[in-house]
Order: sequence, then structure tokens, then C-alpha cells
Amino acid sequence: MGDGASSSGSRGGRGAGHSRGETVVADLGRRKSSCGYCKSSDYTSVSHGLWAYSITVDDYQDLLDRGWRRSGSHMYKPEMERTCCPSYTIRLKAADFVTSKDQERVLKRMQRFLDGKLDLKRSDQVKDEACFLGAVCSLVKSASSEMAIESPIKGDITKEDEYVHYLSKKIDDAVNTCICSDFLSAVELPKANVKKLKPQAKKKLAHLSGDLLYTSNISFQIVAVLKRHQLAQGNGSQLDVSTSGSSQSKVTLGLSPTVVAEKLADTINLQGNLSGMTINACNGYLNFCSASKGVESEVVRSSVSAQAEPSKDNEVDGKCCQLASGQTHTRRRLEIRMKKSAFDPEEYDLYRRYQVAVHKDNPTDVTESQYKRFLVDTPLVFVPSHSNSTTVPTCGFGSFHQQYRIDGKLVAVGVVDILPRCLSSKYLFWDPELAFLSLGKYSALKEIDWVKQTAVNWPSLQYYYLGYYIHSCSKMRYKAAYCPSELLCPLRFEWVPFTVARPLLDWKSYVILSDYASLQNEASSTFQLPENVNQPPLHDVHHQGHTGFPNDEDREMEIDFEDHESETDEESDPETRDVLLTLDVNNVTLEVNGFRVKFKDLRRVFGPIPKKNMDALELQLRRFANVVGTVLADRMVYNLTPSSP
Repeated sequence: MGDGASSSGSRGGRGAGHSRGETVVADLGRRKSSCGYCKSSDYTSVSHGLWAYSITVDDYQDLLDRGWRRSGSHMYKPEMERTCCPSYTIRLKAADFVTSKDQERVLKRMQRFLDGKLDLKRSDQVKDEACFLGAVCSLVKSASSEMAIESPIKGDITKEDEYVHYLSKKIDDAVNTCICSDFLSAVELPKANVKKLKPQAKKKLAHLSGDLLYTSNISFQIVAVLKRHQLAQGNGSQLDVSTSGSSQSKVTLGLSPTVVAEKLADTINLQGNLSGMTINACNGYLNFCSASKGVESEVVRSSVSAQAEPSKDNEVDGKCCQLASGQTHTRRRLEIRMKKSAFDPEEYDLYRRYQVAVHKDNPTDVTESQYKRFLVDTPLVFVPSHSNSTTVPTCGFGSFHQQYRIDGKLVAVGVVDILPRCLSSKYLFWDPELAFLSLGKYSALKEIDWVKQTAVNWPSLQYYYLGYYIHSCSKMRYKAAYCPSELLCPLRFEWVPFTVARPLLDWKSYVILSDYASLQNEASSTFQLPENVNQPPLHDVHHQGHTGFPNDEDREMEIDFEDHESETDEESDPETRDVLLTLDVNNVTLEVNGFRVKFKDLRRVFGPIPKKNMDALELQLRRFANVVGTVLADRMVYNLTPSSP
């Protein structure tokens, strides 16, 4: 036994004693669980699982390029033909990255924040705003008696009239930004009508720092028109509404004036140039207020004169305010630190606050052990760099936490794996108080920039992996905004431009992407592929969501591997059975109770083994080789210890 075991005991990830370690895994087989993306109640999410005791960065890189991902030490690969939400690996070549207008705005907003030109409201200001919004909501509910609206006086056009027209135009511009162009071509939307409040309606707000001056009910009109149009089309279930023409998300007939008003208010705030005015959405109404009381006439004069002079800086967010001109701007210092994955109480505290505030997790569920299992534990064998290395970057290869600190305070943490050919982004959590900075987008841009800069000295590391892309999941659409991206073909593991894959996925959820040429003919009546597949989409890709809490704040959700059922039945698909029979697993290294032996030497080392047991093990190994590839199967150590997870 000793000779046989030792003869193959040198087999591992790269062989025993190799500087990059070895890969040792236990095969968990096919697993079914409920799906966190489509929220299915049944076990419709199907994947193949491995438990990694250790894994080399080279082997994990190769697994990524075969559609695998990890959650802690748990490795999983969706079975694309069977699972409810097919998940395609998505990546971007950093050197080819084209920044969108939306991404440029995120960078500019952060820079203005660091320059001290954009600041959080002080706690007393936030408190006043909350009181103000509460009073406005109360006021709106009794609109018939308490919010009588003044009709404009006919006659000569006054500056007041000009300013009301100016505000109406701002709303119309926001509507055109928020509703996709294709939909606008089919629906004639109403124009905004802004009206001034009567003095008696404003008296209820006398104790607050702001002053409510104007209001508009355009959101109610828009929703009414969209619903009438949809019913006329005979489709009472969905509307096409998006923030750009390249991405459409489905909104039900339950689309409310409140949702529309909030979106319009956010858009107008981003456009800026309200000259001393602020806009808030409340119960479907858009309410314009002066920043301070008693300055109505000055606001009107300055705003009307400013119409002909577009603002050079239109990045105003609803959760932040410009510092008054003449004030001293206190600059802030942003520091990004790369540290090896390890438990940090400060990071855990931020993660806990993030999960509770943003994802609405129950605080009792966000435990230290859950955090460690999901974001700290890693099977990756760390590979340090050395002087003058042309293959390993300065930080080394392995699992890392990228800390974002502003003036020393931890505001965000990006969990990433740095591998021979890529930076693989796993998760991000951030300070909920800084939601207006869009830290999810900002960190992705910084990670892309890191890859771009690193590739200068270490050319092999040139890709940015964003995890999985699920076309049917609206929260995944933001990933395609980092373009020109590529999706991994689930059968041949070739990379296909997203511009080619997108119309295919519009057709059906599971597609052998590398067959796009023949698929184009098969579904030519359904779609057409773009002529130049290497060009990025013409429009930014977005998805709906409250801008205060963007949907791209993290990269992957935590996979619940504890609530599952295993499936060990033999393959029912004849084609799959035929593929398995062709796989040679004789050179797979097995680990049994500390002994290592190749499958072909198993009987020689351990003596007679019943044929049915050998046949069952051989089928198990063939399934393993089929999901990881024969090259990796021969390179890994396959752990057969009964106590394996």
C-alpha cells in the first residue's frame, strides 16, 4: 500500500511541493435549491457543487473559464440546461473599456465630494428635511381644501410666469430622459404644468427652514396615459419603461404616481441648475421649494436669468447639497487599501449595517460566522510576489479585501480574487449613509482601472470578471454597462461579445452562444444580430431602482447551500451518457483517509473491490471530469474521505 500510495501521492494541483500549492476538492454532485433570483419556492436552481479544501489560483482561473464560481470554500457551476435562471460568466477586457456617460457622472460626483464641493447635509438639516417632507405629505393628502392652487393671471408674461415655464420644461426634460425613446414614439405623453401655491397653503410650513412654492401633478397624468395606452394595446400586464433606449425593464400596471414622481425628482436633481430651489417627491406630487425662507422673488429672478447659461456642473444629488459659494472647501482624502482576506471587526460592522439597511436583512441573521463563511473564508492558495517578477503582481495572487477609506473612515469593502488572468469581483458592501455616491459603480470603475494599470507590468492579467450575468434578472443588467463585455458559451466555453449574445438571450434563456451564426438563421424572424459586434451598445445599460440605493451595490448574492437536496440518479439524457462514456478518468488522483492513489491503481493498492462499487465510482469521476474538464480532473486531488462536506 505504501508504495502504491506514495507513487501517486505527488499528484496535486501542480504536484506536491509546487510553489503554488495544490487543489484538493470533495465532489458534492448535483444539487437543487430554491432560487434567490426568480424567488422560486421549489428547488428549481440546479448546480454541480464542489467543496474546496484548497485550490491553486491557476486551477480556479481555469474553473472560472468553465463557468464556475465560489462562495467561500463552496464551488458551484449552474447546470445551464436544467436550472431556472441560466447564469453566464461575464468579463471585460480592461484595456478596451469604454466609459459611459452615467459612469463618468459617478466619477465626477465622487471627485466633487472629495474636493469638498459636495457634502452631506448636517444632522439638523436632515431632521428639518424629514419634518418638511412629512408636512408636505400631510398637505398633499388634503389637497382639495388645503392646497388650493392659484391660476396664473392672464395678461403680460411676468418673470414669475417665465420661471413656472422653466420648471415645467425641467420636468419635461426629465420625462424624456426616464422613458425609453421607442415607447415615446408610440405614446403622446402630457406636458408638465407647474403651479404656484396660495399663501394659506404654505402657512403650515412656516416653522421649517424651507419654503414650498410650486407643485406639479404630472406623475398622475403620466401613469394614467401609460395605463390607457397599454389597455388599448390589449396587453394589461406590462409596460416598457427604462432609463435608456438600450435596456428595457418591465413595469406592471401597478406603476404608481409615487414611483414616477420619485424617479423624476431624482433625474431633475441630477440635471441640476435649479438656482436655489430643491425638488422633492411626495405621494406622487413634485414639490419645488426654496432652500431658505423668504427668498422667492430672488429665486425667480436668478433662475430665469440662468436659463440661457447651462450649468457646467450638473451633478446634484437628492441626498447631498452644494456648499454655499464663498465657503472654504475642505478636501477629503480617499485611500484604497488592498489586504489579504481575513476577519476584520471594522469590516464586519460595516457589512452588518449594509445588509440591514440596504438588503433589509434581519439583524439576527447577519452573524459573524455567516459573514466569515461568505466573504472571509477562501480556499485559494496565496501566491506572493517577488522582486522583478513578470508573472505575479506586487500584491500577489489570492483572495483580497479592497478597503475604501475617506479621511481614514472605512466606507466600502470590495471582496475580490486576483488570479493569473483577471481580477474577479465577488461582493461589495458600503456605508448606507453614502448611498448618493453610487459606491457600487465607483468601486467597479476603480477595479477596472486597477486591472488596466496592473496589465502594464503584468500583461497576462488583463480581464475584469463580474461574476454571473442572468438576462432575465433586471438586477443583473447593470453588468453589461461595463462594455464591451463578453459572455461565456456554456457548452464550448468560448467568449462571445455581449452585443451578439443579447438578442440571442432575448429569444430564450439558455443558448449555446458560440452557435450564434446558425442561431441567427434559426431565429431570423425574431431578431437580427448587430453588424459590428465589437462595438459597445449605443446607449448606456441601466436597470430601474431608487437612486439612493442602486441595484448594483454588490456583485453576487450569497448562495444558500444549506437548504438544498442532492440528486444522484444516473444521467437520463442519452447524449450526456454517451459523453460520459468517452471520458478517461484513469489518471484522476484520489485521496482516501490520507492516502493518495490514481484511480487506475486503486485495486492494486487497496486490493479487491466489488465491480459494482468500482463502476459507481468510475461514473462519479466521469461526471466530475465532465463538469471541470479532463485536464483539471487529472490535475486536482479528488477527496473521497467520508467526512467530506
